[in-house]
Amino acid sequence: MDNDVSAGSAFSASVLGHLALGLTLLAFGIGHTGVLDGVTAADAVTLALYVGGIGLFIAGLLEFRAGHSFTGTAFAALGAFWFTWGTGAGQQVTAEAAGSFLILWALLALSLTVGATGAGPFVQGTYALLGVALVLLAVGQFADSSGITKVGGWFAVVAGVASWYGATAALAHWPATLPGRRAAGRNVTATG
Repeated sequence: MDNDVSAGSAFSASVLGHLALGLTLLAFGIGHTGVLDGVTAADAVTLALYVGGIGLFIAGLLEFRAGHSFTGTAFAALGAFWFTWGTGAGQQVTAEAAGSFLILWALLALSLTVGATGAGPFVQGTYALLGVALVLLAVGQFADSSGITKVGGWFAVVAGVASWYGATAALAHWPATLPGRRAAGRNVTATG
């Protein structure tokens, strides 16, 4: 993500993109969990189409223009995913076709996870959790299992929270890294 979402950074298309991704994943995930009575994944279609699809795609183009190839690629590709999902929702497809669709996009999430090395735990975690969610949702389709689908929905919810927190941290100047243990004492660098 070119380290755009870090505590203290100014507003950027990256922050906007991660907010859009977070909100879309939250709506998509909550719809699959069944935790809210009467709320389904189909209720997330409009948000996914406009915020996730068009909003993320535009954020990706802005990131490309700013010279940030990773976030440009991530947002444009995820915008295409959400737009495709949003426009195709409600159409009659086989469970195998729906599962295959989700597996293909899980491969994108895997590529983004690997590409996000060094971008921070919230960015890399978002893409990793998205990948797991898509695989679980695909397995739920293949196996016709509402239980597996609900678990996949929860992974999408956690991915949404991670994306939302990373972007909000940038805006609010909150910590955007997880505390780690230092291998050396104060004023000692890794090289000496």
